[in-house]
This record gives sequence, structure tokens and C-alpha cells, in this order.
Amino acid sequence: PRALAGMGDVPEPSPQAPLAVLSKVELRVSCKHLLDRDTLNKSDPCVLLLMQSQGQWMEVDRSEVIKSNLNPVFAKIFTVDYYFEEVQKLRFEVYDSHGQPGVGTHDDDFLGGMECTVGQVSLGTPPGTPPWCPLPNPGLSQIVAQKRVTKPLFLKYGKFAGKSTITIISEEISGNNGYVELAFRAKKLDDKVSWVPGGRRAGWAGLCLILLPQDLFSKSDPFLEIYRIDDDRSEQLVYRTEVVKNNLSPIWEPFKVSLNSLCSCEEKRKLRCVVWDYDSRGKHDFIGEFFTTFEEMQKAMGENKVQWDCMNPKYKIKKRNYKNSGVVVLLDLKIHRVYSFLDYIMGGCQIHFTVAIDFTASNGDPRNSCSLHYINPYQPNEYLKALVAVGEICQDYDSDKKFSALGFGARIPPKYEV
Repeated sequence: PRALAGMGDVPEPSPQAPLAVLSKVELRVSCKHLLDRDTLNKSDPCVLLLMQSQGQWMEVDRSEVIKSNLNPVFAKIFTVDYYFEEVQKLRFEVYDSHGQPGVGTHDDDFLGGMECTVGQVSLGTPPGTPPWCPLPNPGLSQIVAQKRVTKPLFLKYGKFAGKSTITIISEEISGNNGYVELAFRAKKLDDKVSWVPGGRRAGWAGLCLILLPQDLFSKSDPFLEIYRIDDDRSEQLVYRTEVVKNNLSPIWEPFKVSLNSLCSCEEKRKLRCVVWDYDSRGKHDFIGEFFTTFEEMQKAMGENKVQWDCMNPKYKIKKRNYKNSGVVVLLDLKIHRVYSFLDYIMGGCQIHFTVAIDFTASNGDPRNSCSLHYINPYQPNEYLKALVAVGEICQDYDSDKKFSALGFGARIPPKYEV
């Protein structure tokens, strides 16, 4: 079924719509003001994406879990097939995860949901209408057309989930299906510090403070985030690495990202890379940042100048001899181009059209109107229709314009042997 195409299944062509207009769309999700369902810490949100197929809601994919955060920006990018001529219903459900594999199975963990379609989101919701009910007159707000849609989250039975909202940012994947494999490490990152009681006198109310590492019994736990800066100056999270515990010179795992997600296939588009010190309570400490482009990354790899100063703007202003808060090194960059059918054709690839026809008697007597071999005096039979439909398209890509036609299973007169 089409609803599962995002999970890797190949959508079956619909006989009712053989000329379906298909595009692939990326959906980025963020939330604000989520309900706090945890007693000691904040909620650990996770988003589930469901699509309706044959009247049933089916899970397509789910995001990562973000610890202790009521305003999460999810790194997971959902990819869905967009059929212009179809109404494709989507449902986003937000849950507070407790680490169990069955996220979405406990009502107590439910933080809110929102239902829409790929092409259309309802502008207005009549009072008392459950959020899962389709509206009779949907508005004109479109995910695909508007590119950015913010809607309130609802609990079950149509109750608002406080001030919780969900924002969906959509982007059509361009014809460039290439992706890039990147690997980063950092060196000599700052060990984040904080003021804690006990030590040098501060000079007010007898309070004594001393400068100690934020991680009292270990070093920083760094992770890297990469943001793409769009034309409107907004930032879209492209990738978030794993956390490397207790290490000021971490080596992060290599990762793959599409060129469309990384830079919208524009190599000069600016990227912002930020290094954080992970905090289990969600209050990550800023270590530093740097700006680059995909074009600069490629040149750096070619010239073996593959590192950037990780800068903290506040330290740069306050500290006279400040140099950096560490350096980030690009260890590897590999570009993988996934060629499309059109790429092959424009590159000079020729298609040779050959057809094989089944003449066995299993298809029925050609004098019988129910047979696929039926010789209709008024119109072509099913075989001829298929040959014309495919052949008319393929002939333009065949240089010699000669099409081989082979038959098998026929009984040839006069002996009528196969």
C-alpha cells in the first residue's frame, strides 16, 4: 500500500490512475509548549507519523526521542510520497517516551496529536469537533504550498493540549537524488564550567563561589548539530550526531544526508555547525560554532585544510587572548550520485525495445471475446493496446527504430507442434 512507501515498500500502481503525478516530500517537525508529564524531569517527546490506507491508520515512521525537552526540534526527517490527485491523510502523534519499545501504546504518555493531509490542512476547527474527524469544508492552508504550517495539538475527544503546537515544514525533494557521507571529529574542546558554592569570595551576602567544571566528575559530553540557513534566514536542522561521553576530542560516527536536505542542492548555501555539551535535563551548554558551505567542505578536503575554529562569540568579546573553543575537523567527505532515468537518457543511453508474446492456448481461443487473443474486428485487442502504449514511448529512445517481436508457445501449421 502507498501509505507504507516511506518505510521502503514499493507503491503498487493504481489501475484507476495510471498517470499519477508523484513527488517526494520531506517533512520536518518541531513542537512548542508540550505538556509536562514527568514528575522529576520534563517530558521526553517522540513523534509518530501515521498515514491512512484503506480506512486504517498505519504507522509510517517515528522520530528519535529527545530527552527532557518541551520545545523539541526533531532531527528525523520524514519522507512521504505526494500524489497531487489524491487526498492523503496524515496524523502526527506526540508521546512522552519512557524508553519502552512500544511508544504510542499508553494513553498516559499521549501529549497531543494533529491530523491533516499532505496537500491540505484545515484552517478552522468547529468547537467540540474531535481533531481526528475530517472537516466537511477544509480550508486552503496547504503544507506543500505554504511550506510551513503551525497547528495546535489536541488530546483525545477534541480537548486542546494546553498551549502545545506542532510545526510542519515541507520541502519537495528535487530531481538531484545524490547524497553525501560526512565524518567529523573535534579537538581540544572547552570543558564547560559553572559557579558552585564554596571557594573564592564573590563579595555579596557572604556567598562564596568557585569555578569548577560543569561535569564535576567528568569532561564534557559533546555532540554536533548542522543547520542549513535558508533564503529567509531561518535555520533547518539537518543532522544531530550522537553524544560522545566524557571526551574533549570526540570522534563522531559517519553519517549520510541527501544533498537536498544538506544544502537544497546549492553548494554555496551557508551552513551553521554547533557543538554542545549534552545535559540529561535538556539544558545543553553551548561550546562553540562555525559557519561553512558544502562548497567549502569540498575544497577543504582537496587542499587538506579540513578544520574550522569552534568559536564562542561571548568569549571572543570578553577574552582578549581568546583563540577558539576547540577545532572541528572534517575527516571524510564522499559524494554519492544516484542517477535517475532521465540522467541516463540525457547521457546518451539507448533503449532497445523487444517484445515477447505468449501464444499458448491457456489464454483462450482467439475467436472467443473473453480471450486476450480475441481478434476484434472493430478495435485492437489487449495485446496490441499494450504494444502501442509502451512502444510509442520507447521508440523515441531507440536509435535504429527496429523493434524485435518474439513469440512462444504457438502451434505452427501444418503439424501444429510447439
